[in-house]
Amino acid sequence: MEKKSSIIGFILIAFIFLGYSIYNTHQQRKIAERIALEERAAKAAQAAHPAQVQTQTAGQTLQNNGLTAVIGNADSVKIAAETFTVENDYLVITFDTQGGQIRSAELKEYTKYAEKGESKEQVKLFDPQTANFNLAFNVKNGYVNMPINTADHVFEKVGVEKTESGQRVTMRLPVFNEANAGLVYVYTIHNSTDPSRDYMVDFSVRFENMAPYMARETRIGIDWSNTSYQNERGFKNENMYTTISYREPGEKSISELSMGTGTKDKKISTQVNWIAFKQQFFSSVFIADGNFSEASMKYETNAPDSKLIKNFSAEMSVPFNPQTEDYSFAFYLGPNKYAILKNIDRNGEKIAMERLIPLGWGIFGWVNRWFTIPVFDLLRNYIPSFGIIILILAVLVKLIISPLTYKSYLSTAKMRVIKPEMDAINAKYPKQEDAMKKQQAMMELYKKAGINPLGGCLPMLIQMPIIIAMFRFFPASIELRGQKFLWSHDLSSYDSVLNLPFSIPFYGDHVSLFALLMTIVFFLYSFLNYKQTASNQPQMLGMKFMMVYLMPLMMLFWFNDYSSGLSYYYFLTTILSMIQTYAIRYMVDDNKIHAMIQVNAAKKSNGKKSRFQQRYEEQMRMYQEQMSKNKKGK
Repeated sequence: MEKKSSIIGFILIAFIFLGYSIYNTHQQRKIAERIALEERAAKAAQAAHPAQVQTQTAGQTLQNNGLTAVIGNADSVKIAAETFTVENDYLVITFDTQGGQIRSAELKEYTKYAEKGESKEQVKLFDPQTANFNLAFNVKNGYVNMPINTADHVFEKVGVEKTESGQRVTMRLPVFNEANAGLVYVYTIHNSTDPSRDYMVDFSVRFENMAPYMARETRIGIDWSNTSYQNERGFKNENMYTTISYREPGEKSISELSMGTGTKDKKISTQVNWIAFKQQFFSSVFIADGNFSEASMKYETNAPDSKLIKNFSAEMSVPFNPQTEDYSFAFYLGPNKYAILKNIDRNGEKIAMERLIPLGWGIFGWVNRWFTIPVFDLLRNYIPSFGIIILILAVLVKLIISPLTYKSYLSTAKMRVIKPEMDAINAKYPKQEDAMKKQQAMMELYKKAGINPLGGCLPMLIQMPIIIAMFRFFPASIELRGQKFLWSHDLSSYDSVLNLPFSIPFYGDHVSLFALLMTIVFFLYSFLNYKQTASNQPQMLGMKFMMVYLMPLMMLFWFNDYSSGLSYYYFLTTILSMIQTYAIRYMVDDNKIHAMIQVNAAKKSNGKKSRFQQRYEEQMRMYQEQMSKNKKGK
């Protein structure tokens, strides 16, 4: 009987819990529907009376275990959103109590490009109308969770106070007045005359007395978005360098969304240290000292005539710990300048911000970091004209590689001197099946003459990293931005001496004089170089069209929209190459070279073969044997 009563008791208890759960769920649904209805009504009212609803939003209330949660200020009728500015030697920052966020960042040292006359409009990193920063989390409200999105609410402006090294802006969003609980934003603007510090805005988020009232949160969501202005002359070139970059903790390199037009997005499920809305010469970077646990990023490209470049957005999250009240972040709002970015650190650790500047990977980046940038930084202290600095840089590069250039020309001259012997070998082995014998004979001739067949290519191989490094450096160098030289108004952008009434595919709607001059000089150099090499190397005869005509034409199309400083640099290096070639040719006597070849041939006729030559002859012997077997098999 006792056992039967126990079973009945358990069944009754189960029914009671089931009934309570159904009732509780029904009540939660009703509360959630009421909240959703109120939010829809608030949004509809906001469309009709924005100012009135703004004060109502500030005083939105809910009941929570006997406490009154006021999302915003309790005295809502007196609270309305306001904007105010704070500045240091480098930045003018506009804050908005709506969302407690940065609404605008203006750079004092930089102006937008102006087509006519001197520009007086300061660079603004993003459009204030589209700027948005939001923290998303939930608080407990009886049986349901109440979502809070900070961008929807008006913060109290607690104050702007001066500190020893700058200013501190504090804004607060009250949540539970009776418990003195709320969300506190503290922005620190530095004024230390150190750009790597003063372009940084430290940002602290404090969950003040909020731990008991937070829902079972494991993370805090962060939404950040804005739209970048067009600050440079050409939309195409600026857009090409505008994208979203990010760094994973501990990495010395960074990753980014592919550059280009249209829409690009990416989701990162691993930790991220910082995310940058990067433009050609300026960036807005959001840094998490404790790292973001995940991130989703996206950009959309605007129309070329909109005066805007890209719409940026990023959704991130940070782990939530009830025992932690303060979360540390920072914004970098400034130029993509190597000297500044390389010195930025957080908590004593370098965070690879200088990688925002696309200097190239591997050896190309090394050339720019350890040669090009130091030379520019040194020379600009003494020379005001960047046109002269680029000229000196081109001369330095030519002087550095001049020994290799001399050896290259010497190798070419030797080839010219032994041309009769080469012709004799070609005449001796005219048949295709004797190609290996002819090659052996040529190699033996090269050995006696002391010629390295690759000697003529070596200077070009050495120059290639420098050429590519400059190709990356000039369009990304903010030092050239706005610098005038001759007819170019901005060495970081294209120069235009004629605007066309139409657009030529792949070329554009203007004529860049530096690009045109570079092309003409490159054509002359290619033509003269081809005449010299083709006579000595018959295999070069079939490459005339590509070397002499196609390459210069392609460069004209490529460089018409590129940095005029880059076209000017290539123009100078090509002229210097021509001068260097004719100077060496004047100094080198073919008769002396012929005599030197005879001496080398006498020395090496009884000399020991090198390992390379032994291996080469062994491979040639094996190849000939295989060819003979194949011929017999047929």
